[in-house]
Amino acid sequence: MKRFSISFLILALCTLGVFSATVDTVSVFSEKMNKNIKAVVIKPQSYEAQAAHPVLYLLHGYSGRYDGWIKDAPHIKELADQYGMMIVCPDGGFSSWYWDSPVDSTYQYETFVSKELTAWVDKQYKTVASREGRAITGLSMGGHGGLYLAFRNQEVFGACGSMSGGVDIRPFPYSWEMSKRLGQQSEQPENWEAYSVMGQLHLLTPDALKIIVDCGTEDFFYHVNKRLHDELRYRNIPHDFISRPGAHNGPYWSNAVKYQMLYFNEFFNTQN
Repeated sequence: MKRFSISFLILALCTLGVFSATVDTVSVFSEKMNKNIKAVVIKPQSYEAQAAHPVLYLLHGYSGRYDGWIKDAPHIKELADQYGMMIVCPDGGFSSWYWDSPVDSTYQYETFVSKELTAWVDKQYKTVASREGRAITGLSMGGHGGLYLAFRNQEVFGACGSMSGGVDIRPFPYSWEMSKRLGQQSEQPENWEAYSVMGQLHLLTPDALKIIVDCGTEDFFYHVNKRLHDELRYRNIPHDFISRPGAHNGPYWSNAVKYQMLYFNEFFNTQN
């Protein structure tokens, strides 16, 4: 009877949300950019009980902030609890596209996210500190970042994804301040080739990375995502491609992140 009462109490506390994911807002110093950068770190309710947790790096879009995901899709805390997964949402600047900009030394976000931030998180938290315990994805600009950073840093990330990502920047030479980070396309076309996700496909080999790409059919990025899917198939690179009705907006991303976290949870589970 006593044992039943304790079990019932624990169940009741979990139902009331007493045991739930916790959210830290942290500041991480970037030596590359010589400044502190904020991030949100979500720890699942199992954090104290487990020795180490896998980590999903979840990137915001153009003009977004480090706290965008937690404000606009608060159910990611429940998903963190469900899968026993940490989530880290770094600030990627107003228009970084998660590049180490070749023309702007104040925007060096590839190094920050893939090197400095991951090292800091592994030092401060109980993580699976290897590519088998790290995944990265994001929305729009962050969808570009999720694939771009993982393709170029496969020793850091074992899985990656994109939600409504700007996976080919070349058709948009005057949009989203990209020319401030790469130079004008008409003057420096080589940057627009090299700094696009489509320009990184030569780095991929079959089954080296787990890849998931998701974009709605009414999204202005749909055609470049479909082209990426077709090119990955042509190169025999296994990946998941999700296409369903939806536009470039919050409701789509709020739903898409559920599929992505399920996908990454399955990846993490196969690494044990």
